[in-house]
Amino acid sequence: MLEADHSFVQAVANADKIALDKLLDADFTWTDQEGLTQTKVQVLRTVPKPALTNQSDVELKTYTYGEIGDVQANLGKTHALRVWVKRPRGWKTLVYQEVQSLDAPAAFTPSAGKDCQNPCQNVPYLPNNETEAQVVRAYSKLETAAMAHNSPVFATLVADEFVAASSNSDKLSDKRGRMADFDHSKMGGLAPTPLLAARMFDFEDAVLMISAHTPERGNPLHVTRVWVRREGRWMETLSYQTSVKAPAGQ
Repeated sequence: MLEADHSFVQAVANADKIALDKLLDADFTWTDQEGLTQTKVQVLRTVPKPALTNQSDVELKTYTYGEIGDVQANLGKTHALRVWVKRPRGWKTLVYQEVQSLDAPAAFTPSAGKDCQNPCQNVPYLPNNETEAQVVRAYSKLETAAMAHNSPVFATLVADEFVAASSNSDKLSDKRGRMADFDHSKMGGLAPTPLLAARMFDFEDAVLMISAHTPERGNPLHVTRVWVRREGRWMETLSYQTSVKAPAGQ
């Protein structure tokens, strides 16, 4: 996976469409820091310029979960996520997503409102199988725990390597940091937001969840999550949330 990831970074830097074509999954999407999402066809038509152009100082973290894995690239306030899947012809990248953190703490936190009907009490997504149903239940429990600032329950639903990156926050949040925020009644730019639509990719003991959200106020969100099953329990390993900016002139 790491070899494929290096090839992807080089292909993007050189706008090498032929090399890039071999590395992108059929369902690949590219989401830039403005929240614009493009398909494989669109990316191969005109290769976007990545937010992280200087790779020498980038901090990388990598994780694999069977047939799925991810590479997290961080440099200052700029973050890029690359999710990889193992196909018969090798590792293919399924998601590229950028997040630009705020320079200062958020003035307000987009949320699902005080009652959090969606997604705390109901999730408007029809699972395609039992695995997806289990992930939906875990997702709802996780958001309910976040809304209630319930650290003990939250701890059972996120992996130790958990990280959250958001356009509405000024920092990356890890498991311990999120629990500390809850204990001090802080949301830090991260809060449950109503789910508009979702798509899941099932890899047995890991699930990729890509979703669109419409908060009570503020811009829509494009969110990527990775879930893994450990000891019979589904846990979230990452949540990358990119604010979708309105097109120019709107």
